[in-house]
Amino acid sequence: MTPYGVRDVERLLRLSRSTIRSLVDAGFVTPGRGARGAWQFSFQDLILLRTAQALVNANVPARRITRAMRELRRRLPSSMPLSGLAIGAVADRVVVREGGSRWQADSGQYLLEFEGDPASGALSVIEREPAAPTAQARFEQGAALEAADPDGALRAYEQAIAADPTLLDAHINCGRLLHDRGELARAERVYRAAIKACGDDPVLLFNLAVLLEDMRRGPEAIDTYADALKRDPDFADCHYNLALLCEKLGRPKDAIRHMARYRVLSGRG
Repeated sequence: MTPYGVRDVERLLRLSRSTIRSLVDAGFVTPGRGARGAWQFSFQDLILLRTAQALVNANVPARRITRAMRELRRRLPSSMPLSGLAIGAVADRVVVREGGSRWQADSGQYLLEFEGDPASGALSVIEREPAAPTAQARFEQGAALEAADPDGALRAYEQAIAADPTLLDAHINCGRLLHDRGELARAERVYRAAIKACGDDPVLLFNLAVLLEDMRRGPEAIDTYADALKRDPDFADCHYNLALLCEKLGRPKDAIRHMARYRVLSGRG
């Protein structure tokens, strides 16, 4: 294929000459030399130049850009394939799609799509930030962070709830984490909001009842345990906690009844 000169690159990619020079000087692209030492760029170089500039604009570290450029140069076709070519970066990986196949190279958080054919004088570029993570993805991130980064997990759960207020598991984990941290009033607000958004789930009600016990609100806790058992009469842990609380509050008959049910359900009767 006929090589592209600097003027061709300026026209096709809408990059200034100084930008082209800075990308070459940084080692992201290594063009050949033509007559009188003029730079000559291949089709691969055009893709690498545009990708490198987009990643620079996205504040991706130079070292990571260099690694990505090296891998892209090794794997890119020598000309625009008939099936088309798209280059994207999701999380910390560059993903290249060529027809129905995909492969990856290390890079940063940015997304590029190339359309057209430089041979016809057109190489259009669409740049956009990656789509925001889904509520479920935020929830899974929170679950993964709980042990090592509780603050990060809490933020992820709150983001999941903001994205989807009906995501019950995010409410439950968020409230439990706040409870464990001693932020009882805040945990109660999370549980109350969850009941409004998700309904009277027995696990949600059980967690709220445990919280109310720790807040020294025994009668409310008993009522909440009872509500949980209306939704799931075979909730063994709920019977157990309710038995202990009834005994503590001077309701021995209820305590005996719930403890007996707990023993049957747990196989200890």
